[in-house]
Amino acid sequence: MADAETDLVLDAYLAHVRVERGLSRATLEAYGADLTRFARHLERASIPAVGAAPEHVSAFLAQLSREGLSARSQARMLSSVRGLYRWLVREQTITRDPTELAPAPSRTKKLPVVLSAEEVRALLAAPDESTPLGVRDAAMLHTMYAAGLRVSELVRLDLSSVQLDEGFVVAHGKGNKRRLVPIGIPARERIARYRAEVRERWAAAGERALFVTERGTAMTRQNFFERVRIHAMTAGIRRISPHKLRHSFATHLVERGADLRAVQAMLGHADISTTQIYTHVLDERARAMVRDLHPMNDETEK
Repeated sequence: MADAETDLVLDAYLAHVRVERGLSRATLEAYGADLTRFARHLERASIPAVGAAPEHVSAFLAQLSREGLSARSQARMLSSVRGLYRWLVREQTITRDPTELAPAPSRTKKLPVVLSAEEVRALLAAPDESTPLGVRDAAMLHTMYAAGLRVSELVRLDLSSVQLDEGFVVAHGKGNKRRLVPIGIPARERIARYRAEVRERWAAAGERALFVTERGTAMTRQNFFERVRIHAMTAGIRRISPHKLRHSFATHLVERGADLRAVQAMLGHADISTTQIYTHVLDERARAMVRDLHPMNDETEK
């Protein structure tokens, strides 16, 4: 009966986070998969979820490591399990969180790869703005870079999300959290042109999405990925992804002296430590510059 009891607990928790945190369907499915994997681990020892002890959590993490799961994936699973037990403590179903002392799997934080300012200019100039498709793509690329949006946030923009007169966009980030992000004149001009010349002709009746396809429906992440790939080839940029524009937006602001808290707010990061990764990017750039350009390095090689 342990598995049936555990399944009821998991269902109740997932229903709770769906309502309280407004998580997307994909995020809920990921949570569910992580928790189901942990539940099956407990099931093999005939332990219900509410009966788990710290040693069961440790054994689960050790098993994941033996299976070759990356530290990043292990950390994500621990986060999912920890969320469940914190909720059970708040609900007074259990008295102690068995994940409380579980150390996060150690991992080396990978620095984001960013485009140079010259590469960004080349990418933004790549769409042929003499065509409707180019007008739309230029508006999307400029908007994404100007506001540092995630791809999911970009394609979710609707007609009410962009306030051109005030100069900002309303982005809906993770957990459906809403934030205002200022955008500059180049992006505003391209959005205005796209809305007047392209969207008015393309959009299907009743469609509220700001960026639409030639069929009149909302742009998708996959469609935008393909458009970025095409324009990157035109600009001579290899190994591109739309998220690099977001990383580049943040790095270029920090590089030019922007306040880290302001960048955090614009990116929609819940924790300042997430934003601080962009200072590490600049540190690495400085080290590379010294390594490659400092004249004393030439002397030591002789």
